[in-house]
Amino acid sequence: MHHKPMLGTSLDWLQYRQQLNATINQVAPEQLASWSAALLDLYCRQSTVYIIGNGGSASNAGHFCQDLSKSTLPESLAQQSPQKRLRTLNLTDNSGWILAISNDLGYDQVFEQQLRTLANPGDALIAISGSGNSLNVLNAVDYATLIGMKTIGLTGFDGGKLGDKVDLHINVPCDDMGIIESVHLCLFHWVLDDIYAKINRVGRYA
Repeated sequence: MHHKPMLGTSLDWLQYRQQLNATINQVAPEQLASWSAALLDLYCRQSTVYIIGNGGSASNAGHFCQDLSKSTLPESLAQQSPQKRLRTLNLTDNSGWILAISNDLGYDQVFEQQLRTLANPGDALIAISGSGNSLNVLNAVDYATLIGMKTIGLTGFDGGKLGDKVDLHINVPCDDMGIIESVHLCLFHWVLDDIYAKINRVGRYA
């Protein structure tokens, strides 16, 4: 997807910050509450969450995966508690697999083929695509839907095709990819904190 120059090339920091804040304020709170509730349900059922994305979204996928996996339990319990963390796997980190599938079948198959090997009905897929139109992401969502996985999409712009395919759609209504990716990370951190608070009964859930 071709992108126009980033907003930071024409906005000073104050203007950019104002745009960032305005974009965050357009995200529907009920979407975040639904995202948190879905992940908590997956945790309670000991299902696996798979995360995918390209480029900056691939980096966010890695960040999401690490935090979801590690930060379910407080550090004080991590070594002695039998309680499990949320089972999470980032499908953008397997370079050998991705290169093999890209070479043999095509880049549009790199996530779907991993799901065909690893995923089960009742698991979940978090699909991150700023444009909402990345073919490898869309193919993975189609397969996830086919086998009965929960699908969650994080998009920007108008949501693209991804917004119409997923069970839960969190859209960042902006046409600047940098702001989209930044807001995705910000939203995720709140969802992560909310899940942690619910699982460990702290903060407003104490």
